[in-house]
Amino acid sequence: MKDLASLHALVEARREEMVEDMMAMSRIPSINPRMNGEGEYQRMQWIENWLSAHSITCEVIDVPDDAVKEGVRRNLLVKYEGTEDASRTLWIISHVDTVNTGDLSLWKTNPLEPVRKDGRIYGLGVEDNSQSVIESLHVCQILQDEGIRTKCNLAFLFASDEETGSRYGLHALLDRGLFSPDDEAIVPDGGSPDGAFVEIAEKSQVWLKFTVNGKQAHASMPHLGVNACSIGMHLGAEIEDRLKEKFGEPDLLFNPPTSTFELTQKFANVDSPNVMPGKDVFVMDLRILPRYTVDEVMAEIDAVIRKYENPEKGVTISYEFVTRVDAPPATPSDAPVVQKLVEAIRESGVDAYFGGIGGGTCGAILRAKNIPAVVWSTLDDLAHQPNEYVIIDNLVNDTKVYLTVIEKYCK
Repeated sequence: MKDLASLHALVEARREEMVEDMMAMSRIPSINPRMNGEGEYQRMQWIENWLSAHSITCEVIDVPDDAVKEGVRRNLLVKYEGTEDASRTLWIISHVDTVNTGDLSLWKTNPLEPVRKDGRIYGLGVEDNSQSVIESLHVCQILQDEGIRTKCNLAFLFASDEETGSRYGLHALLDRGLFSPDDEAIVPDGGSPDGAFVEIAEKSQVWLKFTVNGKQAHASMPHLGVNACSIGMHLGAEIEDRLKEKFGEPDLLFNPPTSTFELTQKFANVDSPNVMPGKDVFVMDLRILPRYTVDEVMAEIDAVIRKYENPEKGVTISYEFVTRVDAPPATPSDAPVVQKLVEAIRESGVDAYFGGIGGGTCGAILRAKNIPAVVWSTLDDLAHQPNEYVIIDNLVNDTKVYLTVIEKYCK
């Protein structure tokens, strides 16, 4: 393998090409179909064509999904076989789907037409997770162009469906046996503005959708109905308050250090302001520290529901799990992937450290399968926000860190 200074110089020389690739790829919508988009298939084709144009072989892994017109969700795998140790693989895993644009009035630019300004690229999904897609592609090209082969295997996965649970992405690929017991992974889908934070643990993640049923009536005649909206508001507020009080112990490994319980999505109930709703639907986002189980939290929720539910008066309450990911064990801090990544970051001049987050990355999925995984990137944490951007310097510097990690890990 070339010395790292030479490889880093190659990355620096590719700065403008990386920007051009980010701009080109970001013009192709990749909104998850369960967020009212058409999916990532067209963007996956762009990636596949890019790899082919640079003589990089990739494996196409399609997972059936009737929610998209193609009938499948595409995943791409680039793998370099190790020269000595074929039993273990270092993975770098990026996802290609994005969330929806949200309120367009909050964007200063067209989110689907990337804009370069003041050392940044603005656009939907450029941070989450196009930054790591472009970085991974250019690492692959440098490995290919320089004929670099490492002692252990290297694999770059471009996955579908991360934004709504990875059913058609990483979960499906794990079920197909792509990973081995000795594998480890870097998931560049979270981080910090200075690049110092290495995530090794996640909270349990639950999205809980509540449905309150009452009886619709005219708002001026409330005695003729049961106001599901009023019940739902009181129910949601009491659940939130009770959970925050009951499960408030901190864990300083995490940021923020406590479990979080937030009312989020509210669905339309009636079309007129003078109609008392007979049905109310809302969602709560729960991020639960590993010290508590999801079942413990659900028992408290059930207790609050029993206070409000009254079938004799026509009040019934149900809920469903939109998402449930029970927190897996943390990646051990002495795992090679943690140690080598921390070393590589520190060599770049940043004092790296490790900790935990609220949850929601592919890292937790891997840890649940006993695959040590770290989540790391240098970013301003603008995922799912209007005016999302990626800093071009981060795009270049993180690519250099990947090459350093590869050199250290696969000696």
